[in-house]
Amino acid sequence: MKLKNQIVFISGANSGIGQACAEQFAEKGAKLILCSRNIDKLIKVAEKINKKYDTEILTYQLDVRDRKKVSIVINELPKKWQKISVLVNNAGGALGFDKFQDGSLDDWDEMIDSNIKGLLYLSKAIVPLMISNSKGHVVNIGSIAGVAAYPKGAVYCGVKAAAKAISDGLRMDTVDTPVRVTNVQPGLVETNFSVVRFHGDKKKADNVYKGLKALTADDIADIVLYSVQAPDHVQICEVTVTPASQASGTVVHRK
Repeated sequence: MKLKNQIVFISGANSGIGQACAEQFAEKGAKLILCSRNIDKLIKVAEKINKKYDTEILTYQLDVRDRKKVSIVINELPKKWQKISVLVNNAGGALGFDKFQDGSLDDWDEMIDSNIKGLLYLSKAIVPLMISNSKGHVVNIGSIAGVAAYPKGAVYCGVKAAAKAISDGLRMDTVDTPVRVTNVQPGLVETNFSVVRFHGDKKKADNVYKGLKALTADDIADIVLYSVQAPDHVQICEVTVTPASQASGTVVHRK
């Protein structure tokens, strides 16, 4: 896919992988629709990208867990902006790191609602537009946690396993259309992911990446763009990527 003037919708674009994807798509000349719960931070990101790449950007304060609001935002897009070529379902993340029996139900609800329902709501609203426009690529940001469970991560592993299954099912249901589906499953990526997971405990978050060179948000954005820019007859179904010192969700070499 040639990205010049193509419309790309990215959720959770105010930081981390979402922001990195926005910047790299803008560099290729794409037009952006960015959404986030934190609209103030999102606007700053959009202004920075616009200043650097001079591309058209729409920003929306949107909680992807809100089904009605998702529907309103997509349905009320200006007509020319409804020709969305790429959807990057990035909003989500982990909350808490406790044994199952000690887990927080509030954390569970938020992980299920953002990582699964949010992905579903946006995809359900946008994929029909892609089919109608005869062009589209859905990129879901999953996790290595969706490949195999690990201790104290049962629910997060569960929601990312769901993202993998939904990606596979969507790919089957759109196989007779021009829509492609890619599930990207990163290992350790040093963003604010762990700060959020540990409810703001920076010390605990820093320990996650101690003694190794973690992936960066730009590393994941590179993979997203590579997948989207593959020739039309090529579908990169799934990419699992880790730092060189990480072999699986639980096997990590630290110096």
